[in-house]
Amino acid sequence: MTDVKRTNKRAQKAQETRRRILAAALELFVRDGYGATNLQDVADKAGVAVQTIYFVFGNKRALLKELVDVTIAGDDEPVATMDRPWYTAALAADTAQDMVRAYVTGTTSVLERVAPIGKVLEGAVASDPEVAALWPDDVNPRYVVQREAAEALVGKPGARARLSAEEAADLLYGLLSPELYMLFVQERGWPRERWERWAGETLHAQLCSG
Repeated sequence: MTDVKRTNKRAQKAQETRRRILAAALELFVRDGYGATNLQDVADKAGVAVQTIYFVFGNKRALLKELVDVTIAGDDEPVATMDRPWYTAALAADTAQDMVRAYVTGTTSVLERVAPIGKVLEGAVASDPEVAALWPDDVNPRYVVQREAAEALVGKPGARARLSAEEAADLLYGLLSPELYMLFVQERGWPRERWERWAGETLHAQLCSG
């Protein structure tokens, strides 16, 4: 076996181990809570030594941070949300109406993945205040994403007259929030299709003309 093949095989095995650990952490954090889950529990679930988790992630907080980032992205590829194909395609739509439709669909897929981990984060911050420091207060990445989308939308044909990027960003940020998604889908039992239709119609009325 060549050195390249050996290197690729090791890298693939390391990636698979990382994914098993993340999957185990997600299941246990959601089921038992962040505070009640220790790294030995995660190691047992993933079928690895606990030292492997320390080697790969460093500590429990870093594992949670990676889990949140991967859950939002949908995979472990180092590609930011604003560089994701669904996001760039939505912002490239010809009209405001087409952009809203595509953007709501893409964002709903993100919310669907993020929803189970929302309460995990709340519990994690409550049990370990240092968890909050993993996401700096001075930068809200979700708002940055919505602001970029808003600036693209207001310049398109079909955008509501005199709609500012700031107002559009606030509407996207509020209506496409994990909290509102969980309220309707988890608490009120709406299926994804109903949520997506409602969010699209509401944003269309607020952001588009006609």
